[in-house]
Amino acid sequence: MELTYSSYLKVDNLLNLQELKSKPEEHDEMLFIIIHQSYELWFKQILHEIDYLQKLLIQNEIIKAQHNLKRINTILKVLVHQVDILETMTPLEFLSFRDYLESASGFQSAQFRELEFLLGFKNKNVFNRFSENSPSLIRLQARYEERTLWDAFIIYLNNNSYYIPQEIIHRDVTLPIVPNAELQKALIDIYINAPIIAQFCELLIDFDEGLQEWRYRHVKMVERTIGNKTGSGGSSGAEYLKATLFKPAFPDLWIIRTEFSLS
Repeated sequence: MELTYSSYLKVDNLLNLQELKSKPEEHDEMLFIIIHQSYELWFKQILHEIDYLQKLLIQNEIIKAQHNLKRINTILKVLVHQVDILETMTPLEFLSFRDYLESASGFQSAQFRELEFLLGFKNKNVFNRFSENSPSLIRLQARYEERTLWDAFIIYLNNNSYYIPQEIIHRDVTLPIVPNAELQKALIDIYINAPIIAQFCELLIDFDEGLQEWRYRHVKMVERTIGNKTGSGGSSGAEYLKATLFKPAFPDLWIIRTEFSLS
């Protein structure tokens, strides 16, 4: 059978994935489903890109890694913009089908938890949200044991003769990333003397900032839509989301801003 646009992209399958639960069907539920399915597709792409980005860093391909990280940052901008689309739905339009969601919640997005794990935000309690032996849980358990993106960058720096304390190189990757003064000295030296690596550091900051921007927009969208109501699936809604704000993935890169000087 000849390969066509539709068969290659499995368009017919894709267009049949939007199953509205409201009875009678509420117009805005379609938008809600498509936006969140789009998020999951973009999460899949970001995970795909970060896996590749880590390989590039380990292989010492910093220029290719820069290109890859720029792509990820551009995708993050799309994720933020999708909030604008979702906010065209009024609170009453959302409430017209909210009860049909039952216990379904964005907290159950395994791919977003994978992304958090890759950035160092690892929490075993997340496992409790997924069925035993489910594909989602298996992926998350594997990610929990994997190095983070920051760890891959540390390996790159160590391979390029920058002094990195051994406790960082051999750290327990399941634990949070902790700022280190010795590492910060190496990073400051990079900003002064290694513009290509410094540019990559700035792209990491863009990534961190972009993710925090998405979290903030998500919080405000939830507040705008349901106020202080309990979130879907029994979560604390906006209050929980607020607790995730302003937690940097790459704290050392933020801390060294205070130390920059022209002298």
